[in-house]
Amino acid sequence: MTVTLSTVHILVDDPDAALAFYRDALGLKVRNEVENGGFRWVNLAPDGQPDVVIVLSQPQAGRSQEDGEALAAMLAKGELRPVHFRSDDLDALFDKIASVPGAEVLQEPTSQPWGVRDGAVRDPAGNFIRIEQA
Repeated sequence: MTVTLSTVHILVDDPDAALAFYRDALGLKVRNEVENGGFRWVNLAPDGQPDVVIVLSQPQAGRSQEDGEALAAMLAKGELRPVHFRSDDLDALFDKIASVPGAEVLQEPTSQPWGVRDGAVRDPAGNFIRIEQA
């Protein structure tokens, strides 16, 4: 039996700002966009992992107003779980990220005591992202 990762959901408050980060800076490819009920979902995939879909969606999309507002509040506070990425050129990627409006570098690339070299950022929605050197 084989089990693989297929989809990761990341909540964003502004899909266009999120695309500037995930598509333009991280280099993920847009696979599909869906609009429904005034909300938008964007499916992206990394070049090296075309079977893994990263779905950017708004907190209120497909949820009750109460649940959407609760998730939006957690997103605004930066309280959602982090997402981890890997790059083959961490320094160049951090240079790109620094130029994305609304993105915030929290920790420049650093060699960690546990053996990886990584850094931390917040995407334009406030999601905590760690990126390690491949």
